[in-house]
Amino acid sequence: MSGFDDMIRSAAPGGNIGKPLMLALGALLASGVLFRGSGAGQTANVPTQPTSDEGAGGVLGGLGGLLSKLQQGGLGNVANSWVGSGQNQPVSSGQLGSALGPNIIKMLSQKSGLSEEELTQELSQVLPGLVDKLTPNGRLPTAAELSQKM
Repeated sequence: MSGFDDMIRSAAPGGNIGKPLMLALGALLASGVLFRGSGAGQTANVPTQPTSDEGAGGVLGGLGGLLSKLQQGGLGNVANSWVGSGQNQPVSSGQLGSALGPNIIKMLSQKSGLSEEELTQELSQVLPGLVDKLTPNGRLPTAAELSQKM
C-alpha cells in the first residue's frame, strides 16, 4: 500500500503528513464507513462513471461515499472541483466538519489520536489534492484503475 501512502503524502501541502493523519485518511477512505452510510442516487451531481465496482467498498467505496457525503453536506460544487480537471476549490475546516458530521469526525479523531479541530484542519488541507489525485480522469476510477495507483 506504499503507493497509496505516497499519493497521500504528495497531496499534502509540502508533502509533509504525519502518521495520525495517515491513519485518519485510511479510516476515511478504506473503511467504507461513508459508503455504507450513503443511499442510492445521492451522488447524482458528482461526476462518475457507473461500473460494476461501485459497491466494492474499500478505497473506491470510501471515495464514492466521501463525495456523496460532501454532496449531501452542501459541498457538492467544492467536491466536484476536486474531481474535475480545473482548479481545486478550498474547503474550510468548519465546512468539512459540518459536511462529514460529528460522528464521523469523532470516529476519525479517536482512530488518529488527533483532536477534532486538528483533524478537520488537516483534512481540509489534504483532501482537495488527494481526491484530485484519485480522480485524474474527472470521475471515480474503476477498481482496475485504482489498483494501478496502489
